[in-house]
Amino acid sequence: MAGNSDPLTPRAKLAVTAGKAVAAASRAAGRGSGSVIGGRVALKLDPDLLARLAQNLDVTLVSATNGKTTTTRLIAEALRAAGPVVSNALGANMPAGITSALAGSSDARFGVIEVDEKYLAGVARDTDPKCIALLNLSRDQLDRAAETRMLAENWREGLAGSKAVIVANADDPLVVWAASSSPNVIWVAAGQMWKDDAWSCPSCGGVMQRPGDDWFCGECGFRRPTPSWALSGDHVLDPHGSAWPIHLQLPGRANKANAASSAAVAAVFGVPPQVALERMYQVQAVAGRYDVVQFQQRDLRLLLAKNPAGWLETFSLIDPPPTPVILSVNARSADGTDTSWLWDVDYTRLSGHPICVIGDRKLDLAVRLEVANQHFQVCDDLDQAVQMSPPGRIEVIANYTAFQDLRRRVGN
Repeated sequence: MAGNSDPLTPRAKLAVTAGKAVAAASRAAGRGSGSVIGGRVALKLDPDLLARLAQNLDVTLVSATNGKTTTTRLIAEALRAAGPVVSNALGANMPAGITSALAGSSDARFGVIEVDEKYLAGVARDTDPKCIALLNLSRDQLDRAAETRMLAENWREGLAGSKAVIVANADDPLVVWAASSSPNVIWVAAGQMWKDDAWSCPSCGGVMQRPGDDWFCGECGFRRPTPSWALSGDHVLDPHGSAWPIHLQLPGRANKANAASSAAVAAVFGVPPQVALERMYQVQAVAGRYDVVQFQQRDLRLLLAKNPAGWLETFSLIDPPPTPVILSVNARSADGTDTSWLWDVDYTRLSGHPICVIGDRKLDLAVRLEVANQHFQVCDDLDQAVQMSPPGRIEVIANYTAFQDLRRRVGN
């Protein structure tokens, strides 16, 4: 670990104090956690504050389009076996939110930080991470996010020559291309269910060949690297060929993949796979995701899905028909205002489920379901959708701000 015991200058201490005061005022006014506004104020007073706060920490950064909040939680739990951890567990993943999270802990040894894809290069520059986990890249927030190939290029340039150990998904060609500029990469076979953003080679633009689980470019030879860690059914295979069972309370194949990547990260810090995976069992829900809540005498499972890749993974873990499904879609600025991504989702996977549609953009979703020949009802709100659903458990799938609306309504 670098630095002296107290890396904070008087100015930095003032910035931290001011940031915490503003955050507390924001919370008192009922405007959320206050972490973002607090971080903004602190960085205004000391633009180098993030670097100073990270100075005495062994930092891991986690970035991806899908799964970064959950993976951040899993890694944080695993590393607690080796010492105190500070993390932005609630997903405030831009520089202001990250600064706020790090300012909240003075005795941590490890920093496990979720980073928005667009900010990864800058945050890596500021925090001098020991490890960076890269899970996937797919289309998201089409109105404001760069095209995925451009994001991969941004990562590739930002991570070139990085001293960090990069733990990267060998099954996502965009991630592999981005990570390949780094001298020290650990490849994890974590799988890739959504492939529609990786049919052309990120290196030369050629057509990607995908025999079985393999992939390669027939034109330039860019190909899937040999992984040293792998997800295999309900086990993680480590570099020595040992198989470690995954026991999670979180559902679905995607979370097993997150656990495999998290085990590889934990090993970088000397935490063995068995210890890391046992600790991950503690995680029951992540910022409300996967929670089962009681509402109007029913059990609602809350599932977050923000983009086509996320919806595809979510459809794979819901209970089989005829379990009722409520779908909620908004298109506010935090979601991205362009809903054309709905046409990239295969809604025929919901055949046999009674479906209710709610949210700001329920009519956009209704048109899409109509074209997919699904039977559905458009409802005014969650209360009506629950009343119209048959008895039993209900799966509720929502995108970002729609998910926050649902949590407020059910008191979660």
